[in-house]
Order: sequence, then structure tokens, then C-alpha cells
Amino acid sequence: MYDNYYFIGIGGIGMSALARYFKYMGKNVSGYDRTPSALTAALQEEGIQVHYEDRPDLVPINVAKTFVIYTPAIPESLRELQYVRERGYSLCKRSRALGEIACDKDTLAVSGTHGKTTTSTLLAHIFASGTEDGCTAFLGGISKNYRSNLLMSKGNVMVAEADEYDRSFLQLRPKIAVVTAIDADHLDIYGTHEAVREAFAAFASQVSPDGYLVAKLGAGLYAEGVKARILHYSYDTPCDFYASDIVALQGGYFSFTLNHPGGKMTGCTVGVPGWVNVENAVAAAAVALLYGVEPEHIKRALATFAGVERRFDIHVNTPRAAYIDDYAHHPKEIATAISSMREIFPGRRLTGIFQPHLYTRTRDFADEFAAALSGLDSLIMLPIYPARELPIEGVSSQMILDKVTLADKVLVEKPQLMDTIRQKKPDCLVSFGAGDIDRFIPQIEEYMKNV
Repeated sequence: MYDNYYFIGIGGIGMSALARYFKYMGKNVSGYDRTPSALTAALQEEGIQVHYEDRPDLVPINVAKTFVIYTPAIPESLRELQYVRERGYSLCKRSRALGEIACDKDTLAVSGTHGKTTTSTLLAHIFASGTEDGCTAFLGGISKNYRSNLLMSKGNVMVAEADEYDRSFLQLRPKIAVVTAIDADHLDIYGTHEAVREAFAAFASQVSPDGYLVAKLGAGLYAEGVKARILHYSYDTPCDFYASDIVALQGGYFSFTLNHPGGKMTGCTVGVPGWVNVENAVAAAAVALLYGVEPEHIKRALATFAGVERRFDIHVNTPRAAYIDDYAHHPKEIATAISSMREIFPGRRLTGIFQPHLYTRTRDFADEFAAALSGLDSLIMLPIYPARELPIEGVSSQMILDKVTLADKVLVEKPQLMDTIRQKKPDCLVSFGAGDIDRFIPQIEEYMKNV
């Protein structure tokens, strides 16, 4: 019915996957984003037109043949958004578009306030790396195995990262779903932790009655109204799916036995380091086993998983220096990443760079951020990345920094970041944040390679 698909906010990770999907389907795809990025550059290389000015005149003029998809992160004041509404274009949010694609698929959805990107990408890799029909996958990060956030297949399996932001995941009705965590987050949308838990309960109630809900043990999921069979997974606590015989290997890797209702998978390894990835592997393997994938295939796929860009992403690891970049923007994610780094680099002095994401998140979790960051040896703090928000009076990165218990801590502007790193001469460095801190990765990597 539609020849043209136009995206307002095309550079977002979820939006870009949809743009690639419709391009693959032979449609004319174009869109707007506020700033250029590596992702928008990749879209342009793939033949998708992207512009960076609010230009209603660049929206395809054929109203009847154009479908517009937008992200809720776009402000209502954007002229392009007002233009398509006033002229009667067919229009929907990203989440609804994804829900429409998923409605006739066997959707395997991974939700959770953290861990969902790695878990969903690992699950997609299990299907894509050897099952007969593979899978279609919409991912919240760039898979290192496939160099994309979109996998395409003619089969009926679809893996989707189920995003709780703006209650987007309520557009999905999965055959199997995972819940990795239900922590307080996105309180600018939900207001309270209780409202977050209620949204996850609503999502869980939409899982097919003949399907499965795989929840992390202790996540606190409200089970009333859930029609699917509920199973649990954990890192090492006995339940339906869990790891045992865990042995630390060199470089932060682990071998383990994966216990499941049908038996045991011995000698498992994951192709990325960190204890948390054992837990992610247990969750992904649980879904694949429940769908009927052979255990030996799952075991091989776990070992060949290369990870996700910006998810505990190791850029430098030499005897003299190490640099890891991580998308972590919630206190628990930061604490987990620091814990993993302590295991991988025991005895090393750990320096962290943190760019807070959103004024509301900084306001709501200043104490928790400070506690997590105090697990470092040295901290370089950057100003808040506002994303979709306007400043809030009295809220700044200094709120967090004042509460951090480290003696070695400093707040700098972005133009001073590289000079500050050179002055500190770190031998083990990690950068945290969901804003534009990734723009510094190439410079930091080059410096750390030559330490």
C-alpha cells in the first residue's frame, strides 16, 4: 500500500532497525535526525537518505503513498512532525510499527530494565548461526557478529528487544518472553517504581497462553494475570535454568554447566567476558531450548558470540593498558560492569569516565550513581547529556560528584576530556554513558593503545 517510509528520528537504534527493514522490503526509505552519527552514516551508505535540519519540505509529498514513523523522543514542537499531522499522513510510533511486523511471527521478546540488549542479541545469534530458518531480529545494539541491529530471515521466528520506555513493549504479544530485571528507571515516564512493575506485569500478561515467560529469579514480577507458563532463570541459584560448575578462565571468561528442565549442557562458554554474560547466556539459552533448538547448537552459538557494540566493549587489552566502553546509564548497570572489571583486571587501578544521561535520571538516582561510581579508584565526570529533556534547576553532574566517596574525582567539560585522561595516565579505563560519549571512543582507544 505504501511506497515511501519516512522516519522522524531515524538515527535511534530502534528506528534505524525499522528503516533497514523497510529498505530490505524494497521501499523508499528516508528520514530526519538531529545530529549525524556513525549509525546515520551507515544508513546513508546503505542508500537511505538522511537529513539533519527540521525541513518539512523534505518529507515525501505523496501523502497517500507515504507512511511516517516517529520516535517518542522527538519533541512535539518539531515542524516536520506538525507538518505530517496537519496534512493527514499515515503516522505511528516506532513501537506500533514493530508490533505490526511482529503480529504474524513467533515473537521471542526480551524485556528488562537492563541486560535486554545483550540477551536479545545473543538469542538472535543462536537462531541465525545455524538453525535451518534463522530469524528476523530487531536489536537494541549493533551485533558484532553481524555488524547490524537488524537480521532478516524468511522464517517465522522474530527476536525483538522489548523496550519499556514509553511503554513501547505493550505493542508486542510474544510467544516466549524474558524479563531480566524490573528496577526503577524511566521515572520521567512512570513516576514510581510501582508503575514500572505494573507495566511489566501488563507486558507479561500479553505473552501467549500456550507460550512461556522466563523471568529472572527475584526480579519481582507480578504474576497475576499471566496466562503463559512461568519459568525462572538465574546466574547460579538452582531453579528452572541456571549455571553451575562455574570456572573462571583467563581474561574474564567462564566455563559452566547449564542446567535446564531437560538435563544439563556441560562445558559451556560464552564468547564475551564477564560473569553477567553467563547470566545473559542462561536466559537466551532458556528461550532457545523452550522453542526446540538443539542443546549442542546452542552450546556452539554461545561460544561464537562476539558481543554487542557499547556493551562491555573491550577496545584495548594489553599487558600495559586496558580500555572498555559500556552503554551503562543506570546505577545497577554501572555497579555490575565495575564488578566484572575487577574480576578481569584484578589489582589494577580502575579509572572511570561517566556521562550522566537525562536530568530526571540524575535527579532520581544521584545517591545510587554515587555509590556505584565509588567502586572505582578514579572518576572523571562529564556534564549531563540532556537527550530529549530541558535542564532542571539545581540538577547537574555535580550532584553525583559531591556524593562520590573517592578522593580522586573531577568534573570536566567535554573539550577537556582527552587532556584530563592524559594527565591521569590511566592503565585501566572504562567509559560509561548512553549519550554522545561514544564520539570519544576512537581518540581514547588510540591513546590507550600507546600508553
